[in-house]
This record gives sequence, structure tokens and C-alpha cells, in this order.
Amino acid sequence: MTKNGADSCPISPDQIANRAEETAVLKSQSRFVSTFLLAILAGMYIGFGGIFSVVAVTGMSGTWPFGIMKLVQGLAFSLGLILVVVGGAELFTGNMLMIIAWAQHKISLISMLRNWCIVYLGNFLGSILLAYLFTLGRSYGLSDGELGRLLFTIANTKLSYDFLQALILGILCNILVCLAVWLSYSAKNTTDKILAVIFPISAFIAAGFEHSIANMFLIPVTFIIKTIDPMFISNLDFDLSQFTWPQFLIHNLLPVTLGNIIGGAFIIGLVYYFSLRKQRQ
Repeated sequence: MTKNGADSCPISPDQIANRAEETAVLKSQSRFVSTFLLAILAGMYIGFGGIFSVVAVTGMSGTWPFGIMKLVQGLAFSLGLILVVVGGAELFTGNMLMIIAWAQHKISLISMLRNWCIVYLGNFLGSILLAYLFTLGRSYGLSDGELGRLLFTIANTKLSYDFLQALILGILCNILVCLAVWLSYSAKNTTDKILAVIFPISAFIAAGFEHSIANMFLIPVTFIIKTIDPMFISNLDFDLSQFTWPQFLIHNLLPVTLGNIIGGAFIIGLVYYFSLRKQRQ
């Protein structure tokens, strides 16, 4: 077969697994500062996707069909993971796939957990930094404040989930997010990476699944708006009693994070390991 012919062949799942393992090894060996800075960027990138998705559907509720509105929202949110995958950043939810390399004994459990902890903290810092900048720029006031109202509507819905519901929505979310990252390992160029990401990410947003890193921006930004601009809050018809840090951290972020770990590491990562790797040992 010619070189061009070989280049035109699709990447097999086994080759995708090889790339996932190689990437995990590099991530496990990365210095703290590099990993942490790239994690801050990823938190901001996912936040930008969140901003874009909310802006894209502002004013659509009650006018456009629900399904079309959610599709638009999902397509816009895909920006976040596209920036992570193409630009190169460290995202906690996508790094669940490192478990394949651990199962193959190519990285240690300590190095994997170290990466997850550093990246999670960096993602949180990047998300909060963007939330502060977004609020200080008064961008929530766009469309006569409709953008800000929609942010509060979204946060209110997320904060109303019970623990089990948030956990399950987190599981379902990271099945799709890790599939997007997994598919991106089959890419031969930038266009391939973008196309691999768009549909799984659009699907999880459209279905209302829960992403821990996205929530690090979408919920705290309402707390910051509430603190910085009480005049804007006075015009909202919301019960703000549940808009608190304990409610967010314990009743949303904790179960969603656990769900993301289960969906990404165990349902996608280990299932691919046992199907593509374990049977060949």
C-alpha cells in the first residue's frame, strides 16, 4: 500500500488506545507548574464555551422549539472542548482516560491521581477567574439583562437536583465527554479533531447532563453577580436562598464530580481497557 493510501486509512480503536496511553504517560510526567497552568486555561476554555452557549440561546425560550434551542446551545458549548483538544490544555473530565495507561501499568496510581488533583484545582481556579472577569465586565447585562437572567435560570436548575440525580447526570455527561476525547485521538488533522468533538459535546448539553468543570463557571458566576451587583439581583424573580457555596459544593459539584469519574474512568476507560487490552495479555 502506498504511503498516501496508508494515510487515508481510518485509525482503529486499538490505535486510539495506543494514543490514549501515550498521552497519559506524557501527562503523568508533566511538571506541576506546566500541568497547573494548562489546567487553569482549560477551566477558562470550558467557561468560554458556557458563555457562548448561553449567549447563543438568549431570547430563544418560548419562541423556538425546545429541541432546536438545546441543539444550538450544545453546538456553541462545543467551543470549550475544541479549545482544550486543539489548543492543548489539561481538563479533569477528559483526563479520566488516563486510567487505561494505569491499568496497563504504564503509569502509577499516584502519578494518575496527582494529575487529576492538580488539574481539578487548576480547572476550578480558571473557571472562577473567568467568572470574576465576566462579572466585572458586566457582560451579563447583554440583551437588557436577559443573558444574566438565563444564567440564574440555569444555575437554579442545577442547584435544585438531589444528590442521586446529579450523580447520574454526571455519569452520563462524562461518558460523552470522554468519548469526544477518545474520538479526537483518531484525528489526523485539526478538522478531524473538531468534528470528533462537536457531536458528543452537543449531545450532552442538549440532554441536560452535568459537567463538573462547566458548573465551576456557570454556578459561581451567579454568586459573584449577586455580590457585586445587588441592583441587578433585585430585578430577578428568583428565590436565592439556595445560591450558596455550601449548596453548590456539596449538593452539586461533589455528586457531579463523582459521576464524571464513574462515567469517564470506569464506563469508558476501563471498558475499553478490558475490551481492547486485557483480552490480549
